[in-house]
Amino acid sequence: MDVFLLHDEVGNRARLSGSGSMKAAVRLSAADDPDLEGDIGVIEALDDPELKRPPMFKVILLNDDYTPMEFVVHILENFFGMNREKATQIMLVVHSEGSAVVGIYPRDIAETKSEQVNAYAQENNHPLVSTVEITD
Repeated sequence: MDVFLLHDEVGNRARLSGSGSMKAAVRLSAADDPDLEGDIGVIEALDDPELKRPPMFKVILLNDDYTPMEFVVHILENFFGMNREKATQIMLVVHSEGSAVVGIYPRDIAETKSEQVNAYAQENNHPLVSTVEITD
């Protein structure tokens, strides 16, 4: 359903709902103001706002020499919803290449997940760290 904006010659406006996208002449009637009786206004369709997708951010897990591999798998399963097989594959990429992207999210979600991982690792006395970077 489209939203229309009605303008009259005096500058009064009214929002109307309907369908279609053409302009139409309309006779206005104002019982309170006899001077407006019979004046003509124009209805025009309002443009829909242009929406953009939010920028996306990568959550990157960094390798270290002390965090057990099983703990990294546990992190990937619990914070990023991966199954055991996928979590093990990503853990091996982190271990062999030094880092891996473990998820891509809007900024707020990416930052929250990274903070949760870092806090959980600290609580469990592991030096595991995750970071957030904007996608290309």
